[in-house]
Amino acid sequence: MPTFAQTGRFRRDFAKLTAAQKAAFRAAAAKFVADLQSGSFRPGLRVKGVQGAEGVFEMTWADDGRATFEYGSAVHAGEAHVVWRRIGTHDIFTRP
Repeated sequence: MPTFAQTGRFRRDFAKLTAAQKAAFRAAAAKFVADLQSGSFRPGLRVKGVQGAEGVFEMTWADDGRATFEYGSAVHAGEAHVVWRRIGTHDIFTRP
């Protein structure tokens, strides 16, 4: 099972989301976890690298909902460790 961490910035961003946005992210995150375990991300999550930010990736969780993340050191051998960095609208890309 993959492990996760959150930056302080992610926690602050998340606190500003509406209840509906939080629910949408949680639903997408469940798909993200399943895809991590299968080894391939579904097209609907649009996981890709963030331009100009080496090692940082983005995931789409709503029409204008994005979350950025990076991979950290494995907590459990052979399992991905994801560090959530930012969450919100496209505005998060000013500092992903």
